[in-house]
Amino acid sequence: MALPLTLNTKFAYGVGQLAEGLKNSALNTFVLFYYNQVLGLPGTLAGLALAIALIFDAISDPLAGSLSDNWRGKMGRRHPFMYASAAPLGIGFFLLFAPPSGLSEIGLFLWLTVTVLLTRGAMTLYHVPHLALGAELSTDYEERTQIVSWRYLFGFLGNLTSYALGLAWFFRDTPEFPNGQFNVAAYEPYAISLAVLMVVTILWSGWGTHHRIPYLPRVSGEPDKLTATRVVTRMLGEIWGALRNGSFKWLFAGALVIFLMVGVDGALNLYMFEYFWELDSQEKLWVLLVYPVGLIIGSTICPATHRYINKRVGVILGALGWSLGQIVPILLRFEGWFPDNGTDALVPTLVGIKLAQGVAAAQALVSFNSMLADIADEHELTTGKRQEGIFFAAASFATKTTSGIGSLVAGVGLDLISWPTGTHIQSAKDIPVETLASLGMLYGPIIAGFAVFNVLFNLQCKMTRETHAETIRKLEALRARSPGSQPTQAATASES
Repeated sequence: MALPLTLNTKFAYGVGQLAEGLKNSALNTFVLFYYNQVLGLPGTLAGLALAIALIFDAISDPLAGSLSDNWRGKMGRRHPFMYASAAPLGIGFFLLFAPPSGLSEIGLFLWLTVTVLLTRGAMTLYHVPHLALGAELSTDYEERTQIVSWRYLFGFLGNLTSYALGLAWFFRDTPEFPNGQFNVAAYEPYAISLAVLMVVTILWSGWGTHHRIPYLPRVSGEPDKLTATRVVTRMLGEIWGALRNGSFKWLFAGALVIFLMVGVDGALNLYMFEYFWELDSQEKLWVLLVYPVGLIIGSTICPATHRYINKRVGVILGALGWSLGQIVPILLRFEGWFPDNGTDALVPTLVGIKLAQGVAAAQALVSFNSMLADIADEHELTTGKRQEGIFFAAASFATKTTSGIGSLVAGVGLDLISWPTGTHIQSAKDIPVETLASLGMLYGPIIAGFAVFNVLFNLQCKMTRETHAETIRKLEALRARSPGSQPTQAATASES
């Protein structure tokens, strides 16, 4: 039986998620608005650039998972990739927000495409091994939820930091820029600040968990001769093996649906706050900041809820709760039952809804990632292979749909409703009423209504606390008979 991990180890592992939180919130919230509304790149082209990066992720995520699953070296399977990713990520993220002046429309599109590919590729190199590392730190059903909760806690703090630095400092309203988000010069220092934080927290997480390397699972058997053909063939075989796992197949399908919805929400948030709800800079900040606060609250209570409900139920309830928070305010506004813009009740109402959405979303996110670790156990029992990297590559890919497919859908949707662009579009008075109504429908009922598919997919996943306990019992029995194949978690007794 594994001894519980120390608080320092959980903290160091979790802090590594701050980088992902910073990157995701910036890409989801500011990139589409910056390139489309501020720089004038058509929404379809901006969304297409982000979607191209998603296609790249479809290849790079499982490749990173397969490489780290099969990596042999003194620093284990995960840490070499985590260390190597830090500098490229910082550089790529800065360049994303620093396009040269005078670029043509096509030049701007190409700059966005290349820099977002560099940023997301570097994040993949770090994030997939980091996710897989979390699954290896413990086999306990509830302790795994604690580990995931620590990771999401810092991820949400990253969201909070990104919003606070952006809206409260770099993009704050000034006499020169009454709408601070149109201050082009503010984007580069904003990007530098976040890039430095990403690099520091990645290195912190790697070093803070470095002492666990001797006790983590290693690759068994004879090493393969690494050729490009062999690497690709092995990766495709591992992907196929993962997709043959019934629990993973349905869980992943449901995750793609909810992350797509969250992606459209993130890409359109500034449009909704600026034009639909007509919030000023301070009000936007309150509404944006309270969502990660809700996520933090939700992630801290999730370990307690998993004592009473199965993780699958947590995913379903979280997705439904988030979707209701997206749909209900729009429908109430159309019926005239929601506080009017500019009234004292509007912002507190939006803040309360966003807080509740954050709590609900955390249940789905933490439960989903905790279940992936359990599925890795199930897969090992069936195949004899320990392949957390492939399963968490799927989690990484699903997460990235928030800024990939989500931004593409949002960008195309803006063009379909004939959304006007340019710095001269300063307020809702510059937007036709029917266009504002179409924006609300796209943001709320149209996209969030897809939550029903998330529920249907997750209902097909039959994994429970009891089935996982039986899996662990069988695994421990197999490991006891073949102690050289994988280190048992009893080795964690050496934790200091």
